[in-house]
Amino acid sequence: MSPTAIPVASHPAFLGVTLSATGKTWRDRVDQRGAARALAMVQRFQLPEMLARLLAGRGVELDAVEDFLDPTIRKLMPDPFTVTQMEAAAKRIADAAQRGEKVAIFGDYDVDGATSSALLAWHLRHCGLDPQIHIPDRIFEGYGPNTDAIKMLAGNGATLLVTVDCGTTSLEPLAEAKKLGMSVVVIDHHQTGDELPDVDALVNPNRPDDLSGLGHLAAVGLVMVTLVAVNRELRQRGFWTATMPEPELLGMLHHVALGTVADVASLTGLNRAFVAKGLIALRRRDHVGHTALMDVARLNGPPEAWHLGFMLGPRINAGGRIGRADLGVRLLLEGDISEAARIAAELDRLNVERRVIEQMAEAQAEAEAMASLGLEDKGAVIVTAAEGWHPGVVGLVASRLKEKFSRPAFAIALEPGGIGTGSGRSISGVDIGKVVRHAVTDGLLIKGGGHAMAAGITLRKERLGEFRAYIESALAPDVAKSRNEKELFIDGAVTARGVTPELVATMNRAGPFGAGNPEPVVALPSHQLVYADEVGQAHLRLRFKS
Repeated sequence: MSPTAIPVASHPAFLGVTLSATGKTWRDRVDQRGAARALAMVQRFQLPEMLARLLAGRGVELDAVEDFLDPTIRKLMPDPFTVTQMEAAAKRIADAAQRGEKVAIFGDYDVDGATSSALLAWHLRHCGLDPQIHIPDRIFEGYGPNTDAIKMLAGNGATLLVTVDCGTTSLEPLAEAKKLGMSVVVIDHHQTGDELPDVDALVNPNRPDDLSGLGHLAAVGLVMVTLVAVNRELRQRGFWTATMPEPELLGMLHHVALGTVADVASLTGLNRAFVAKGLIALRRRDHVGHTALMDVARLNGPPEAWHLGFMLGPRINAGGRIGRADLGVRLLLEGDISEAARIAAELDRLNVERRVIEQMAEAQAEAEAMASLGLEDKGAVIVTAAEGWHPGVVGLVASRLKEKFSRPAFAIALEPGGIGTGSGRSISGVDIGKVVRHAVTDGLLIKGGGHAMAAGITLRKERLGEFRAYIESALAPDVAKSRNEKELFIDGAVTARGVTPELVATMNRAGPFGAGNPEPVVALPSHQLVYADEVGQAHLRLRFKS
């Protein structure tokens, strides 16, 4: 359970602070019931008080303490066949392995798509197949399957198309694949539209008729669950032999950890186990592609979840944003050290270029947003658009605007032909994905979709004003409610003398931290800041005294 899921009234103001310097009310993350639970954890498990508070504040019950502190895939992996149409998907992929079919993988151009594609391709190669992998060009093809790419894959002889991290809303392209004689399996986690695609299997825990409870998985985690089912199916058929041994799926947790963190999936349940064990695998530096990526990122110490989201993920993403969309997949499948180093260096170069392009667009977007909001800071949603922006960075620009102005934001790259491609990012409690899908239904957008916190759109330039008014009207009530609830949840109070390596190690036992498991926040009451200095571009060195 997240803090925002609990009534604020049950969380007293921490240290009595109702209005901080940044305008927030400090809330004790541990309510009265949580405090009793934390005390019980200290007594039953001999946990340090701070660690017990961290667990209680994150909704961990007494019977889940041991699994939370040591999440294992063996305990948390569900029966994969609880996912709707998983049996059909596993049987069809197993058929392809037995028959030696040509399989085409269609993935998304982000980190989740790259890791999903690489994981599935690795497994199919182990089965003796040579899958085609198609990652669409963000600019020329856009998101998801398209008819031209489908025809190309069919022309190359593919009899089975597997889409990963996309496909749920691609009704027409997948119908074309069926017409061309291909079987189609969709492995996706995005929200569904009103109509589901007519395919052999749609494995999506977020479809309305799925009761598996796995909707929090990233696509790469869902691919892993699917491959567990495929392995079981092939085992029952006697496919695995001494010369064709069953692949060790846990050996590929590097991919699952990277895709899960980069896609900002909730680090709870099975995701938490995937990331915890995947980080251990990454620390062994035994995977050629991941090691090359860590080397160019100058990540010499043990990787943590933060490194995946802010150092490794952006480099994989850079290929899909402004370079060759398939570079990330190629790196993750590369077995030659020299070639992996070359691809990683290219991704690193593209990431530097991406930063420059992003900063230029961000400066323009901020200026437009400030002019739109005015001195009175009016407006529930920011919608910025300009020609010359690279479509590959609009999601990053929207994210920066959302953070700076504390409201949902859209950034749209307009093409000379009058078509705009944009991304939106939202704040807690405001579902932009639902409103975007309604805008498509109402004819304001050419296409669009996404999650509660992120969405992608395509529209005609002449409809920009209508879309801006539509999204403002639809989201204004939820935005007002969310922005009025300015709280900072705090896990505990410490003294400067108490901030020790041992305390940090204790708190890290509650990791990995990320979405769904926020990093600890502690207060230093009655302390004075006596020294501050910038370190690099985004860090501060501080000195306090009591």
